[in-house]
Amino acid sequence: MDVPTWGLVIETTVGMGERKHVEATVAAQVTGSREEALAELERRARSYAPSHPLSPRRSRLLRQGDGFLLVVDGAWQSFVTRFTVAELLVDSAAPAPEPEPEPEPVEEPVVDTAARDADGVPVRPTWLGRADLP
Repeated sequence: MDVPTWGLVIETTVGMGERKHVEATVAAQVTGSREEALAELERRARSYAPSHPLSPRRSRLLRQGDGFLLVVDGAWQSFVTRFTVAELLVDSAAPAPEPEPEPEPVEEPVVDTAARDADGVPVRPTWLGRADLP
């Protein structure tokens, strides 16, 4: 069974006034269980420091079904950061899988069929008749 990979997605409010919008990034990937991915996501959500607002008045971290929601109230408006865990199904930029290693050749044991005398010494020396010797 394949172990799933989870993307830790952070969607945060950027810009001010009419230019305020949401940008999303995949902050990290976690291979393992959904609970492991949620634990890592919570760790990141608790330590996250948004760039807006410049003068935060109140900050609340909320748990929801697939992640967390950070609401930071500023002097004039609120800013939201959403932390979501999502299972990775396809990644067009994923590294190619490593090829399977070639199996190492199995050396068959040498079976000595040479005739031997009563003491176990070969009757014909093994070097006799070898073409690779001078």
